[in-house]
Amino acid sequence: MRVVHLLRAITVELDRMGERFAAEHALHPTDVRALICLLDAARTGTPATPGTLGAHLGLNSAGTTAVVDRLERLGHVRRERDTQDRRRVLLKVDESAVALGWGFFGPLIHEIVAVMGRFDAAEQATVERFLGGVHEAVTLRRTAQD
Repeated sequence: MRVVHLLRAITVELDRMGERFAAEHALHPTDVRALICLLDAARTGTPATPGTLGAHLGLNSAGTTAVVDRLERLGHVRRERDTQDRRRVLLKVDESAVALGWGFFGPLIHEIVAVMGRFDAAEQATVERFLGGVHEAVTLRRTAQD
């Protein structure tokens, strides 16, 4: 149970950091989750549409539009027509939003990378496998409750 309690403590601290980031930049916590979702999509090369964003956030069409409108108004996200399917709108995170995120979360990311650097390759693989399994379990539990 110690590991479960550590994961819970980390989650609480990360939530608090996310709340502080949101408050400092006039964002709703859902806006922060949306930016993370869009950044993850860009990192994996997955096209991000309002529909996929809404599904990921558990929002209906109107709620998703409100989030995207807020982020667009703040200059963090832009809508672009898909060059392969002009009917489809893609969502892109602006570089200024990326810089804002790195300015706030970058030091923590560097500290986490430094912590992982204290583990050898086999230990890192174990940590990654463990966290992947925890993520899968949490996602399965959340979707079962939807």
